[in-house]
Amino acid sequence: MPCRGAAACSALAPTLPSARTVAAGGQPMQLPADPIEAARTWARHDPDPETRAELEALIARGAREELAERMAGTLRFGTAGLRGVVGAGSNRMNRAVVIRASCGLADWLIERGLAQRGPLVIGRDARLSSEALCRDAIAVFAAKGLEVRHVPEPCPTPAVAFAARACGAVAAVVVTASHNPPEYNGYKVYGPDHVQIVPPVDAEIAARIAAAPFADEVPRVDDPLAHPRVRPLEGLRERYLAALDGCLAPRPERPGLRVVYTAMHGVGAAYALAALERAGLGAIEPVREQIEPDGRFPTVRFPNPEEPEALALAHALAERTGADLVIANDPDADRLAVSVPGRTGGFEPLTGNQIGALLGDHLLEHASCDRPFVVRSIVSSPLLDRVAAAHGARSVATLTGFKWIWHAALELEGRGEGTFVFGYEEAIGFSVWSQVRDKDGISAAAVLAQLAERERRAGGSLRARLERLYRAHGVWVSVQHSVWRPGLEGRREIEQAMAQLAERRPETLGGAAVERVIDYREGAQARPSYLGRAELVELQLGESGRALVRPSGTEPKLKIYVDLCAPADGEIARIEREQRERARAVALELARFVGLEG
Repeated sequence: MPCRGAAACSALAPTLPSARTVAAGGQPMQLPADPIEAARTWARHDPDPETRAELEALIARGAREELAERMAGTLRFGTAGLRGVVGAGSNRMNRAVVIRASCGLADWLIERGLAQRGPLVIGRDARLSSEALCRDAIAVFAAKGLEVRHVPEPCPTPAVAFAARACGAVAAVVVTASHNPPEYNGYKVYGPDHVQIVPPVDAEIAARIAAAPFADEVPRVDDPLAHPRVRPLEGLRERYLAALDGCLAPRPERPGLRVVYTAMHGVGAAYALAALERAGLGAIEPVREQIEPDGRFPTVRFPNPEEPEALALAHALAERTGADLVIANDPDADRLAVSVPGRTGGFEPLTGNQIGALLGDHLLEHASCDRPFVVRSIVSSPLLDRVAAAHGARSVATLTGFKWIWHAALELEGRGEGTFVFGYEEAIGFSVWSQVRDKDGISAAAVLAQLAERERRAGGSLRARLERLYRAHGVWVSVQHSVWRPGLEGRREIEQAMAQLAERRPETLGGAAVERVIDYREGAQARPSYLGRAELVELQLGESGRALVRPSGTEPKLKIYVDLCAPADGEIARIEREQRERARAVALELARFVGLEG
């Protein structure tokens, strides 16, 4: 398996030219402070009759509290771009918000002298509003004079990230809300380096969005898909799969691994099934009820493969067919979930940290480059650090989000400090090759399936390989506890919880002493750029583990992560069970400490 590195297929991020001022096409949008008057002003300029009528109905009812929430500023760039509930208002995901966001992005590209250096690539998932939002974005980009390459059909997010590199794009946009519930949508932006935008670029683009006029004043072409500056990206799937072949081991002569696959009603099936076939498996059985794209997600309440109920149909099919492995993508196919036969029957999901340890160990074992390094998000298990050390490799931690993982990979390679081999985050996001500078659930599925087949042929399994890692590096157990707090009041409660940790810290957690506290809101100047300032607090418990607290970047919740390690001096299943119970207790104790229970 070749060790290609982050910069193997194109140059590193271009040096950005200095900015020049560009007119947005009208006066900057200004909204009154009063929520009803703000809603009335927004509605007058909303080009979408449906959301305009939605706001007007709320105004007529005098729904001040709801309007205050809908008009509470504008959607902000979070962990994965703009994301929010679809609906009317400046603080919702809708056509007006996308039009203004596209205006700001286009103006930033023009200011930086990038607009004429290459195309902008855009794609979308299969959510109910994605096609309309994508057309609006294209209409703005074309009117601004940008060359646009659009994927004509719903497609995986990693395919758009791949296309950005393949086309030498100056930027890329994906209209997607990934694994969020059906009522959400989002707007994900990749910069000239084909990585999701990070500071200061995100703030610069946000400033251009803030300077944009009302949506109905932003220039747009009438028929964007027929415009001469807009061309479809044909044959993207074939190009992606052909490139993926270089990342895979040779196909086994007599494959026998039996796999159940689900696309979770998303856009991954055509890519993933073809990738798994190229990986060389014995049999691939798709979950028919979930194989076609459907933005209503009719068989799952929450289309997140981390949720046990989301995998119920796949597990049932795997039991009926005697499968060896369950593979699931989330709706935009940038994440990978894996389940294996349980110790006492049925199927059990592996955690993102377990998959990350398996993939990292496998890829480092077969890396053929000098000074390989792996990258994990700070909230992902330190087990990868120990695995990397055993292979003589470096392990680097970054802020949460794949934008930081790939920012670190490019920075380290650019300084000649080694070659990127693997990156992951505990939320089942994995990067196994450098053609896609983001998490990619399709390529990761193919590589992991080949690992599973290799272990099967040797008389083992993924679980057995994981237990070998535990024997060598300790039994690591990770638990995440989320406290949901929607709405403006919920946002204030989460802010108060984080403020609590700035004022005082617990002395013990789960009976272990808190030996060190790292507040990532402070001291950023002394850390690498990819581990800079963040709303994150880490409480270290010595060799036994740690706990971390942060607000979610995409959802209204506070996240608590607990990683505990115990010696593998007995039955692994028993040690895992005991450590998991202890980790849950630590998470609940910490939630109570910051005043957020439930």
